Amino acid sequence: MPTRNCRKGQYETSVPTVADRVVQASLKLVLEPIFEADFEPCSYGFRPNRRAHDAMAETRFLASKSYEWVLEGDITACFDEISHSALMDRVRARVGDKRVLALVKAFLKAGILTEIGTVKESVTGTPQGGILSPLLANVALSVLDEHFAEAPGGPRSTTKQRWTRRQKGLPNYRLFRYADDFVILVSGTRSQTEALLPEVATVLSTVGLRLSVDKTLITHIDEASTSSVGASSGTRSGEPTGITSTTTRPRRPCGQSRPSARRFVG
Repeated sequence: MPTRNCRKGQYETSVPTVADRVVQASLKLVLEPIFEADFEPCSYGFRPNRRAHDAMAETRFLASKSYEWVLEGDITACFDEISHSALMDRVRARVGDKRVLALVKAFLKAGILTEIGTVKESVTGTPQGGILSPLLANVALSVLDEHFAEAPGGPRSTTKQRWTRRQKGLPNYRLFRYADDFVILVSGTRSQTEALLPEVATVLSTVGLRLSVDKTLITHIDEASTSSVGASSGTRSGEPTGITSTTTRPRRPCGQSRPSARRFVG
């Protein structure tokens, strides 16, 4: 199938049989409450009672304060490249039933039936089109949520700790993620925002993922008017599939483009 948002290329999607869909739906009912108890509040995609508009409200609020630098993150082929071993390790950390673990692994390794009737082996990734895939993707991507939640200057820091950091010239951070789209708002400087790029790349590499150096951008909030902040404008089941932020601040001069992350990520 063609990629979303007019991006060049295609991605493979799976259409599970009716029996598989029933089993996946049942498995999701069992697993979702377990992982929902662990997921950070900065994650909004494919979660019950959470939506992109909530993330938009948070980004607008923080942008009106001192969080003026934005790292717009784009992950290369997220659903295709998630490491099975890393994902299963995260699932095993919360689930001990070997029958459930065997089912999850079976779905990951199910493969894709090609046009010529052969089965293409699934070495990495979660099958797009599967009921269980969004939950498993969130399990893998939560490694990024947890990293920034625990980082100094993150959301778990107290007001006094954040104030002290700014007095010392240190940045504060807030991450917002909708599925594989995310933004990191920084109360600091551009150079401090740029310094996050290799850090993010390292965290994502633990689950087999890579930052797209061409599509990952660093933007000052003054440069945005109706820009998409680390997001897509498509819809899925009536919900936006990314985080879109709009402000009333001036737009950047005509012809001036935002640099990509290529020169900061190896």
